[in-house]
Amino acid sequence: MANVGAYLERMADAWLSEMLAQAPAVMVTGPRASGKTTTALRHAASVARLDDPLEAAAFEAGPDAALSGRPEPVLLDEWQACPPVVGAVKRAVDAQRRPGRFILTGSARFDADPSSWPGTGRLIRLAMHPMTVRELLGRPARPFFSGLLEGERPGFVADAPDLRDYVEIALRGGFPEPALELEGAAGREWLDSYLAQLLVHERAQSNNGADTARLAAFFNAYAACSASPVHETTLARAAGIDRRTARSYTGLLQDLGVVHELPAWGSSRLKRLVRMPKRHLADTGLWGSAVGADTAAVIGNGDLLGRLIDTFVTSQVRAEAVFDPLRPRLYHLRDRDGRREVDLMADLGARGVVGVEIKALGAPRPAHAKHLIWLRDMLGEQFKAGAVLHTGPYRFTLSDRIEAIPICTLWS
Repeated sequence: MANVGAYLERMADAWLSEMLAQAPAVMVTGPRASGKTTTALRHAASVARLDDPLEAAAFEAGPDAALSGRPEPVLLDEWQACPPVVGAVKRAVDAQRRPGRFILTGSARFDADPSSWPGTGRLIRLAMHPMTVRELLGRPARPFFSGLLEGERPGFVADAPDLRDYVEIALRGGFPEPALELEGAAGREWLDSYLAQLLVHERAQSNNGADTARLAAFFNAYAACSASPVHETTLARAAGIDRRTARSYTGLLQDLGVVHELPAWGSSRLKRLVRMPKRHLADTGLWGSAVGADTAAVIGNGDLLGRLIDTFVTSQVRAEAVFDPLRPRLYHLRDRDGRREVDLMADLGARGVVGVEIKALGAPRPAHAKHLIWLRDMLGEQFKAGAVLHTGPYRFTLSDRIEAIPICTLWS
């Protein structure tokens, strides 16, 4: 709760500074209330708030005229409320391709055919996530995979959280307002309201006729399956909708940045692997709201605990992977029999792969790394490192190239 009212540096700040020094336009997308506008304003010289009907009207009537003459960089906030602005940005960039002209922020991705979209080749994109624990604590960025391959020393983390602490941290989530300014019931009410208002508002905005109750049922089913490779048919059945509607809802929730999917990793050396994506909610505060779980409920239920910790760690790693110089592409791995699975796979291209297991336990043993050991033995030199992220305070070696690492090293 420290730094209430003060701006906390985001990982996106350094990225925005670097991109605007070289590129004419950037687009920042992500969930509503995740801090996109607050961060972008620090890099902008002027702002047009396109969710304001008066400002949007000018851009609808004449986007090129409305855009010209403004101090640059111009922040075009909630650009998706006025799509013609993207064409105006394209024309302005084509006319004068100097760096640092425009920043576009919005809560949705533009999912039209990229080949016909005017922003292609003119906008550099960034998906911004809810705040990580590292950001909430105001600590400098240190991407996990880069640190793992650098071979940090084993040791003891003196201020490591215990299991209850981890659950409380995860259920607080990463949206700035409830994470930094609200305690207890107020934070939970914020998350409940956010979820209800988001589904009502965005369902209306999507303009394709489905009702909010069915979307909410689908979101709750998705939350209940978070951290699992679940077939779309299973989600559809749980929500009482057909598969085509489930696919449409998944796309919408991805556009809103509140769910994401880890694709399945594959290799010619490995057979009989599941091809389904592993589904996650993007914020564990929203997960708690959707499944109706508080700290006591999670601690007392092994299934909920496992889903929460997996979803939490994945969200932390995913948010910082965007800024990792190794450029990791994240996946999961599971065979069709469910006998072997790896929670997170980081494909580093020519540099090899890293495997991560996530465990809600404090003292992992070599048996808890058996899937990573199998993966290492199957891939040979392609396997660069493995980690069992756990809730205890000690970092130590489990096997060749495989370490047990406290989850809190993601921010400590």
